[in-house]
Amino acid sequence: MPKQELETYLQPGQYVDSNAAEVIAYAQDTIGTSKTDIEKSQKLYYRIRDEFRYNPYQIDLSPGGFKASNLLQKNNGYCIEKASLLVACARSVNIPARLGFAIVENHIGTKKLEQILRSNKLVFHGYMEFYLQNKWVKATPAFDKKLCDKLGVHPLEFDGEEDSVFQEFSSSGDKFMEYLHDYGTFADFPYELAQQEFQKHYPHLFDTQGNSQYEKFLYFSGKAI
Repeated sequence: MPKQELETYLQPGQYVDSNAAEVIAYAQDTIGTSKTDIEKSQKLYYRIRDEFRYNPYQIDLSPGGFKASNLLQKNNGYCIEKASLLVACARSVNIPARLGFAIVENHIGTKKLEQILRSNKLVFHGYMEFYLQNKWVKATPAFDKKLCDKLGVHPLEFDGEEDSVFQEFSSSGDKFMEYLHDYGTFADFPYELAQQEFQKHYPHLFDTQGNSQYEKFLYFSGKAI
């Protein structure tokens, strides 16, 4: 990839605020004395994967709620937040990184969420990509190890060389997750596109003016799965 194009994925964005002081400090604390980009990316991946409990029940759909630095104020988050923070941290240590989004279908472990969404399809599921050793490598830090153990699936590992995208099967061999549609990759969070897709697939979560009513459907508010 041309160096000029890679520069796009090193710059801070409105939502991927890699220039935020708290993001820079968090990233530096995480990588420690690591020398290579692969070592740095692995340390960032595993810390963000496991330090923030996956929780889709406290989602702020306002523009401010999608800033990567916001996750550092909490101990839990959902896929978009965790992927955004990972991208921001990577950029802050000079590793090109970008966001990716997809529609995925879950087969186990999401009954509570399905009651809220009225669907087993998770729209705008977030992942990310590092640029390492002259290629893009996918990583998905959404599901922490404790949750995976609870659901009976292997946590996603990341070696910095091969794509780490999703758990296709549970540890017992049952179907766990499959990708139905990929929106592609983005330098920053595409807020307007995401809102359009949320309203298209979950219209009951919005009022007639398009304002989020998500909090009214939080039957298990504050509880992680």
